[in-house]
Amino acid sequence: MKRILAIIGIIFLAGLYLSTLIFALIDSPLAFTLFKASILLTIAVPCLLYAMILVYKYLKNK
Repeated sequence: MKRILAIIGIIFLAGLYLSTLIFALIDSPLAFTLFKASILLTIAVPCLLYAMILVYKYLKNK
């Protein structure tokens, strides 16, 4: 189960990286807004996943 979730996370992050690149190359106001959202998610998603892993380990040990 963990391996499947890890693969899904890798695919999601790769999609975020690709979308960030695409939005950076497009010249429109909407693309700039989507670019900022993509950058935010690129930072927030790994932090959230790390926090979830820490909580899982803490609850598993109790």
